[in-house]
Amino acid sequence: MADENFPDAAESDTLIVLVTAASAEEAKTLARTLVEEKLAACVSRFPVQSTYTWEGKIEEDEEWQLVIKTHRRQFHSLQERVQALHSYEVPEIIALPIDMGSAAYLNWISHNVT
Repeated sequence: MADENFPDAAESDTLIVLVTAASAEEAKTLARTLVEEKLAACVSRFPVQSTYTWEGKIEEDEEWQLVIKTHRRQFHSLQERVQALHSYEVPEIIALPIDMGSAAYLNWISHNVT
């Protein structure tokens, strides 16, 4: 049900999926593959500085954050594809629901994923 205060808004089954990559090239490959295979409508890439624990040690690395726009129905296929292509043993793959958004944009996402 659309919010009457925002007539162009719509509820949605779309997701934002967050994935980090080790390099700009890996991020570009992941993004292009996901869009080409219709697992994502759009992928934005940003350089980030990450601090995390791995194998008991605190690590600090430059990584690339992917912000992937997709539909809920594609999440499992997207996850499998990222895991198959990714260089990390345990890649970040986190899905966040988009509760509401521009109806036109949400429809565009839905129409651009298989």
